[in-house]
Amino acid sequence: MTQELLRVEKLVKYFDAGRGRRVHAVDGVSFSLAQGETLGLVGESGCGKSTLGRTIIKLLVPDAGSVHLSGQNLSDLSDQQVKLFRREAQMIFQDPFASLNPRSTVGRAIEEPLIVHGLGDRRERVARVYWLLERVGLPPDAAHRYPHEFSGGQRQRIGIARALALNPKLIVCDEPVSALDVSVRAQVLNLLADLRDELGLSYLFISHDLSVVQHFCDRVAVMYLGRIVELAPRKTLWQQPLHPYTRALLEAAPLPDPTRRRGRRQLLQGEIPSPIDPPTGCHFHSRCPHRIEKCETVVPPLVSRADGHQVACHLADEFDTSKQKGSHVQAH
Repeated sequence: MTQELLRVEKLVKYFDAGRGRRVHAVDGVSFSLAQGETLGLVGESGCGKSTLGRTIIKLLVPDAGSVHLSGQNLSDLSDQQVKLFRREAQMIFQDPFASLNPRSTVGRAIEEPLIVHGLGDRRERVARVYWLLERVGLPPDAAHRYPHEFSGGQRQRIGIARALALNPKLIVCDEPVSALDVSVRAQVLNLLADLRDELGLSYLFISHDLSVVQHFCDRVAVMYLGRIVELAPRKTLWQQPLHPYTRALLEAAPLPDPTRRRGRRQLLQGEIPSPIDPPTGCHFHSRCPHRIEKCETVVPPLVSRADGHQVACHLADEFDTSKQKGSHVQAH
């Protein structure tokens, strides 16, 4: 059995919106991540994906719930222990240029985590920087240049090298390829996959690009307005989506083959509600074409089903064709 690396339990993060109001950015999220696994996190812009990632690695302080890494409850850490935790978990940001200091050379940017944590002498740190640059596909002389001298794809490779400097176990990838050209995306994704296999890394991979998630992730969590509404192995999610929101996301994704034609698609209507005043009950009920009265008042729990499939929907059985086929066989 694969060892669990990360466990998130009922995590909550609110932001003060003034006048006694709060932005419900992360609203009771729970999931786990195994060693060496990649979990994709998808959903519309503003659903709380990036906030969840930043809260997990303690760039933001949660308002409730807990995060456990390698069995350690991160809320119990002292300041010194938080510093040690930084060796275990790192982040790759969406905008590689904004995440790098324009006044620091690339070598200094990669070396800085080693200096902060007191790892190695000057010669050992420089050797580590050169090794990391080579590992992400950049020449050693890149260490003496500045971020503006590189392309977007090269800057993201620098960000990856910096994230690897301390040998972390977990890396939160916050839209790491969304700002890159399509041709460069494949190169960076292949690099991340090679590093995962070589170093045994675990990724929380945040993205709005379903085609990238389908290619890169082992499991996928679908987030809507601060909550996870469905979580399943990648193949299962694409073949048997059980939440109306997941079904709508998959139907809205463009087909890469122009000769293929879809049947009638069920597209989402209306705008995503404000996270300051989210709907009662199921957050999705105001846009759901299948809603019933119960959806408006009762929060559906994230229920585990067969084969590691979890869904938070009162009507999940109606969308489960495997159950319907089983019932059909029994009836005959």
